[in-house]
Amino acid sequence: MKRAQLDEPKLFALLLRIDRELASQARAERCPRCGNRLDSAGFPRKPRGLPPAVESEPEQRCRLGLCCCACRKRVLPPSVRFFGRRVYSAPCFLLISALRGKSTARRLAGLHERYGVDRRTVRRWRRWWREVFVATAFWRVQRGLVLPPVDESSLPGSLLERFAGEGSSALVAALRFLAPLTTASPAVG
Repeated sequence: MKRAQLDEPKLFALLLRIDRELASQARAERCPRCGNRLDSAGFPRKPRGLPPAVESEPEQRCRLGLCCCACRKRVLPPSVRFFGRRVYSAPCFLLISALRGKSTARRLAGLHERYGVDRRTVRRWRRWWREVFVATAFWRVQRGLVLPPVDESSLPGSLLERFAGEGSSALVAALRFLAPLTTASPAVG
């Protein structure tokens, strides 16, 4: 995985298409509370870590959401572009977190200069992968399906290594795998 992948506008166009597919699937399932139709209810975000060519596109800054036409319950479908409430885009959060074993003062300064990611933020992300992620119900179920087993002390890099592919395809596969964690109540399974 290379940091240069974060500068590919084609990657973000693909991620937007995947998010639309995920939203369509969630819409087809209907409202979990009353079973009625779900309408679009996207909302603006200000994600950091987007390439300049993508940053100016309004649809890239919109989190796709749904809302029931009857009971008004909000449904947040999984996303490969946004990781929960984090400010940084999901690809940025995943790839920069994966650089943790290779972080030097010079590299952290470069990340700060290019993406605005402070070294304290990277440290907080590392702690999240080591402590919070490994304790989620999602990971407790899914880690048995990832072979060979992942070295949890080097997450998310060791997880990214399990996804095969050239270029951005491994990153996209990893983001799809992690997408259930991006909703308010992550699905396990």
